[in-house]
Amino acid sequence: MTPEFIAGILTVAAPLLLAAMGGVVSERSGVVNIALEGTMLASAFAFTAVTHAFEPVGPDGRHLVDAAGAWVPFAGVAAGLACGVLVSLLHALVCIRVGANQVVSGIAINILAVGATQFACTLVFESSSNSARVASLPRWGLGAFTFTPAAWASFVAVPVVTLLLFRTVFGLRLRAVGENPDAAETLGVRPGAIRTAALALSGALAGLGGVVLAADVSQFVQNMTAGRGYIALAAVIFGKWNPWGAAAACLLFAAAEKAQVPLQGKIPPQLAQSLPYLLTILVLAGFVGRARAPAALGKPHESSR
Repeated sequence: MTPEFIAGILTVAAPLLLAAMGGVVSERSGVVNIALEGTMLASAFAFTAVTHAFEPVGPDGRHLVDAAGAWVPFAGVAAGLACGVLVSLLHALVCIRVGANQVVSGIAINILAVGATQFACTLVFESSSNSARVASLPRWGLGAFTFTPAAWASFVAVPVVTLLLFRTVFGLRLRAVGENPDAAETLGVRPGAIRTAALALSGALAGLGGVVLAADVSQFVQNMTAGRGYIALAAVIFGKWNPWGAAAACLLFAAAEKAQVPLQGKIPPQLAQSLPYLLTILVLAGFVGRARAPAALGKPHESSR
């Protein structure tokens, strides 16, 4: 296994890791977050649109991508993070305040994100399929292991989320709310506030995952998430709602996707392209019944409304 192949796996895994960490935080608090897919897609567009907006414009009206200041793409990163938080707060409003079904809310947000980004892309870039190319984030590293700062953040996110969940008071309260919100409430914990904060953090992480996708190709492409939010959710289940377990699952899915290239010509191309999705189905079929989810996952809490 060459360093280039390993670096390729890490590149593919970066957005999955961030979305999966967001999923772990949200679901540990008791909220199903199927909206990871839509959050990533919306944030990918926000990064592209804001980066494009801050690029200098030449006398002919064209954006000077190569002349953009180094800070310009980081403004896009901030926009992607903010967008991720806003999308997740919408999910929180519907699920926590209104008490709607969490799965239905997540699916609705995913559908909304597809339509909204396509419409916004038409307005901003006069194309519903893809945006213009925008200024790219710098790449740091050595040799084959050269990634954008957003991608490097995905590798740091795993130990940081682990420390947050298992070594802080907030993490203790979050896990308590995910297991038994009524019992946590008797101890003075506000389940609604904890779940809302967890969803906001989940949105920031998933939003950064969307930024990684857009920054790698320096543009927005319609439906560019391609099911990665759902794969990240499968990684959360496969990893038994543990950050390190979810991270291992993300690397497994990334390796399956990266293996498409060497397998081309040896197996039908349609089968090679479907490997990550087939692996997702097999993982869910084999492990979802054995993994123990947080006891209050998916269950609304009356006093949170």
